Amino acid sequence: MPSTPSTLTGRTLWIPRMSHSAARLFAAVFRGCGIDSRACEITTPRAMELGLLHTGGEECYPTQITLGDFLSVLETHSPETTAFMMPTAEGPCRFGQYSHYLRTRLEELGHHDIPILSPSSKDGYDAFGEASTTSPLTMVRMLWRGIVSGDILRKMLLKTRPYETEPGRADKAFEESLHRMEAALEAESRSPKQQLRAMVDTLEGCRDLFRAVPANYQKGKPLIGVVGEIFCRLNAFSNHDACRTIEAAGGECWLSDITEWVWYTNWGAERNLRRRGKRFSLRMFGTKLKHALQRRDEHALLAPFADDFAGYEEPHDIAREILEPAETYLPARGCIGEMVLSAGKAAYLHTKGADGIIDISPFGCMNGIITEAIYPDLSADHANMPIRNFYFDASSSTLERDLEIFMELARTYQGHKPFPRRYPASFS
Repeated sequence: MPSTPSTLTGRTLWIPRMSHSAARLFAAVFRGCGIDSRACEITTPRAMELGLLHTGGEECYPTQITLGDFLSVLETHSPETTAFMMPTAEGPCRFGQYSHYLRTRLEELGHHDIPILSPSSKDGYDAFGEASTTSPLTMVRMLWRGIVSGDILRKMLLKTRPYETEPGRADKAFEESLHRMEAALEAESRSPKQQLRAMVDTLEGCRDLFRAVPANYQKGKPLIGVVGEIFCRLNAFSNHDACRTIEAAGGECWLSDITEWVWYTNWGAERNLRRRGKRFSLRMFGTKLKHALQRRDEHALLAPFADDFAGYEEPHDIAREILEPAETYLPARGCIGEMVLSAGKAAYLHTKGADGIIDISPFGCMNGIITEAIYPDLSADHANMPIRNFYFDASSSTLERDLEIFMELARTYQGHKPFPRRYPASFS
């Protein structure tokens, strides 16, 4: 059953925790639009057990985690009061089948009437607005603001935590910031302009929380770019908390965010319209208008962090800064999915002074397998910057085994890399 405002009445919409921050802020947006919503709990051993029990072994690791998390919800909540969100995407990734697979498994278990909200990358996820009790455009815009805010807070966490002098303070600032942003997004009866102002004000307070974390910002830590399959790189359970592991090994992580995927799907939506002869159409106008509004909102939300993110700037033009550098290896008009973004982002981070790139993927992931094949050439073309794929499944990973060697390679490369790293003024 697809989700609409009427089918969600009296139900709680559960959001998969691909990203800790995005899931919570997405749920807050839905609550602000009058739809009861919650992020799934952090994956438990019981949820993982359920995911493995109800999959056949050929599914990718994120499928097992998300299915297990949803089935765990049904162990404690009535199906009659439950709905799930499971977006989908085009391309070779099995992510495009998650929603269909979830529906099949639920029906096999006798749950035929649980609504599933399943917007697609094909139209830039515009279908999110179909479940809204407000205007669809407003809903999509609010969700975008939640994505950007979640990415900002995660970025502040990752640039602060490796330097904190009181362990746990950066995590505490992160959780408090999420609570504040949830409250800002849940507030009803605000115009888009009023909500944006409230969010910017809230983000300024969150920024100050991170700035107050006792820290010793010394230059020299290896900066490690983290790319790869979007779920596995963002979900700490699935990657065995890879960023903390890298930090414990003396590094600092620059984690590819969700925002870049949205810019990429926007680019794809425009490209599809041009291919269908709709370059000058109402649909193309709407797509470009949405893009412009998203860019304006992103600029406003990032403004309080201009000093903090000096040297940490994300790409502004996805086509020029990500897709073009990937063209030699994986042309975007012939390849679809994270593999293109991973290759292009690795090249981009090379110019930002990164000391190495780690690609995180589920075991058997097509995106990871393809990028692993092209990384030797990409590395050779970028001053032999170290690039390493790490794979994860329910029982093992190669991270702990090989990370120490990778970090040594990163430190060696640090001494002769062609692009020096730029630091914020807080670094000495």
